Amino acid sequence: MGPFGARGGTEPRVVVSMPPMSGASRVTRTAVPLLLAWLAGACNEKAIDKAPAGDSSAAAPAASGLSPELAQKPIATVGDKVITLGEFAATIDRMDQFERLRYQSVERRRQLLDEIIKAELLAIEAKKRGLDQKPETRERIRQILREDVMRQAKRETTAPSDIPESEVREYYEKNRASFRDPERRRVAHVVVADEAKAKQLLEQAKKASPTEWGKLVRDHSLDKSSGSASGPVELAGDLGIVGPPGAEKGDNPRVPEALRAAVFKVGAVGGVFDEVVKDEGKFHIVRMTGKTDARDRTLAEAERTIRVALLQERLKNAEDTLEKELRAKYPVKVDDKALEKVQVPMPGDKADAGPAVPK
Repeated sequence: MGPFGARGGTEPRVVVSMPPMSGASRVTRTAVPLLLAWLAGACNEKAIDKAPAGDSSAAAPAASGLSPELAQKPIATVGDKVITLGEFAATIDRMDQFERLRYQSVERRRQLLDEIIKAELLAIEAKKRGLDQKPETRERIRQILREDVMRQAKRETTAPSDIPESEVREYYEKNRASFRDPERRRVAHVVVADEAKAKQLLEQAKKASPTEWGKLVRDHSLDKSSGSASGPVELAGDLGIVGPPGAEKGDNPRVPEALRAAVFKVGAVGGVFDEVVKDEGKFHIVRMTGKTDARDRTLAEAERTIRVALLQERLKNAEDTLEKELRAKYPVKVDDKALEKVQVPMPGDKADAGPAVPK
């Protein structure tokens, strides 16, 4: 008796509307003998369990390790629809290598087939109810098709490791500024609401040791989130690390630009900016608590980043080229005047159902 109760010349038949599976890798050579044994040994389930795992001599004649003839073999039916062995193998094929390990036994493959059949049953019923014609359903289908086309284009693009060393080096030389890490400084502050008080505290802060600085923060600062009573005194009033003003690298949303500019005018670690800094109606005493000098990353340090950037560039070029070819193949026309008539409802409007298009 075979996996589906077939005996003799009766072939089990299968229908497949594949549920989404993770991964896009190919069926390994281990899975190929299992699938072949399943079909060839229909009267002997043990044939699958005894199939040689990882037989390197098993050459894959076609996608999913099946010949075109085997791929067309039916293994189940759902209504009038047929699921083939190739479709079932393709479902496993789309899984990652670890997920495929779950389907080494006949029983687990039966469970997978049952999941596929359930999906097909629901798909048939959905079509009967006309759900496949709903705009949102058709939009999902378009998105799936788009993703599949782009996934195929990505598979045809060189892997990061295959990009020539000369191209990596050329990119590095042309973009050296991108691999220059600017100087970074760590900022701490005391913030108060009164300018006169801030000026008084500034004089104390200029002479303060780390312990005395911590006491100033905890006794006077309005920003209690920047230094707890139990935290290290050297981190009292800490706002984090920033790069030089205007530098894209090293931005820190916790540090206002006025404080960022001030800390880069401090002469040494532990020093305090010699003026009170006003920002959004409050007054800050700014201290530099740490410093990291600027440095250039070496080619070896930047190589992985460069390879990823080059690959992304190639993928973008491939996508642009494909779009250009498709626009030439399928002419596109846009009615700008009609587009201008679309009225997008604002939040709170009654037209929450979507854009209104006047007749």
